[in-house]
Amino acid sequence: REQAIVRWLDLSAKDADAIYLLGDTFDYWFEYGEVIPRGFVRILGKLAELRDRGIPIYAFTGNHDMWMFGYFEKELGIPVYREPVLRTIDGKTFMIGHGDGLGPGDHGYKFIKRIFRSKLCQWLFARIHPNTGIRLMKYFSGTSRTLTSIPDFLGEEKEWLIQYCNHKLKAQHIDYFIFGHRHIPIDHLLNNGKSRYLNCGDWLTHYSYAAWDGAEVQLLKYEDVHLH
Repeated sequence: REQAIVRWLDLSAKDADAIYLLGDTFDYWFEYGEVIPRGFVRILGKLAELRDRGIPIYAFTGNHDMWMFGYFEKELGIPVYREPVLRTIDGKTFMIGHGDGLGPGDHGYKFIKRIFRSKLCQWLFARIHPNTGIRLMKYFSGTSRTLTSIPDFLGEEKEWLIQYCNHKLKAQHIDYFIFGHRHIPIDHLLNNGKSRYLNCGDWLTHYSYAAWDGAEVQLLKYEDVHLH
């Protein structure tokens, strides 16, 4: 899977004006003062190479990798965002982000997210030896994915991100809402009949991503004979 992501980054970089990583790029991530999680070296190396080539890369924290404390900015030159951002690209307005905790509902996760974002809790966790801390992270990450994975589209009335997008459109026009978090590819026309919500899916089962070609956004799937 990691090698597939590296190959996809390499192919995308050939004609990409910018690359956005929409969170949960890593299944777990916590930056200790002098330690980052083992693994991911090929992805990190490829990201560093692309930045050295001058390709802008923007990263968002997800619920699995929210504990980023400066490594991406200092070592890779990649800015990290914790909330959705607005971008104007080729005359179109995009809202781009991970998507966790947005919209109504999901109150249990929103409470846990406040705890995870607490500076005190982060400081206390950092006191745990990395060998133990990272094992705990991997365990809870797998448990969270099992408990919260919803593989099917639930319909507009139950998809919190769609409700969030329709609410935002009441205050301002946004052409495209591009999010992750949901882990399934979704392309949904919103209430105004013009704007679209797209969920990029994931690289656990779908190997899907969104691409803007200057005229429209498409959900695409990376096909590689080495994936299976």
